[in-house]
Amino acid sequence: MKQILALVIAVFFASLAVAETEGERPLEGLIESSETADLSKFLWTNRLIIVFADTANDPRFIEQMRLLESRPEALATRDVRIFVDTAPEASGPLRETYHPRGFMMLLVGKDGQVYLRKPQPWDVREITRSIDKMPLRQQEIRERR
Repeated sequence: MKQILALVIAVFFASLAVAETEGERPLEGLIESSETADLSKFLWTNRLIIVFADTANDPRFIEQMRLLESRPEALATRDVRIFVDTAPEASGPLRETYHPRGFMMLLVGKDGQVYLRKPQPWDVREITRSIDKMPLRQQEIRERR
């Protein structure tokens, strides 16, 4: 099962290589492994976007990843980490926690609460607006001023 997940992740990163510009991967440094996802290490430090799909060939999954790649800097400034799980047969810790059915995009706040659960791809602009409305993000904005 881990081999399948590793293959899916490898295919995903290979597809990002095609989108590379000037030797940079758009989401490099933002994507975390979903194999052994220990979400507790991100509590109070990062917001999480978790993208589930039954296969990496799901058009909604492909669209969501394209949308996330379009503005990685907006996600990075909001302390976002991305988890991708396209192997339902692996039944990893993320699937056991969130019970997705088919495609699903989740936004988890720094406090560990699920703020968004979407069955369709969402644009980074919509995601960042939702993040900016969170109380902890409002506090971060005030402290930076």
